[in-house]
Amino acid sequence: MGPEDNVNEQAASRQRPGSTREWADGRGAPRILVAEDQAEMRVLLRRALMRRGYEVVDAPDGPHLVQAIVDGLLAPQTLVPDLIVTDVRMPGYSGLEVLARLRREGWTTPVILITAFGDAQLHEEAKQLGASCVLNKPFAMEDLCAAVEALVPPPR
Repeated sequence: MGPEDNVNEQAASRQRPGSTREWADGRGAPRILVAEDQAEMRVLLRRALMRRGYEVVDAPDGPHLVQAIVDGLLAPQTLVPDLIVTDVRMPGYSGLEVLARLRREGWTTPVILITAFGDAQLHEEAKQLGASCVLNKPFAMEDLCAAVEALVPPPR
């Protein structure tokens, strides 16, 4: 079962958002979904974004990333992310696979990819799939936060 099957089976009857903000009117802080298989890095990303006022949901791998998206769609009060920050190489599904599926479904949710394997081919593939940004590891946390803030301004 791939990311397509999981999303299709659990959320087929729901209309997918063109923009997550369309579903999130009246909500507080912007919601960022962070998927990273290295626990220490995931904690660093979460803390940096929470310090800037974002609500952060995290996932340790590709299947949990997909599940977090589906759970947000199926929640009584829809809790889809305003932005997704995902590692490219993770167990289960890659960040590129999830990005490709979201775009095929018509989602315009911004996606920032992070990778330790950022060659020119990966950057080109990410661009073609509609990634908002690709950051090569190691990167400065300030660079990630600046990219996030450019896409989804923090609460004031």
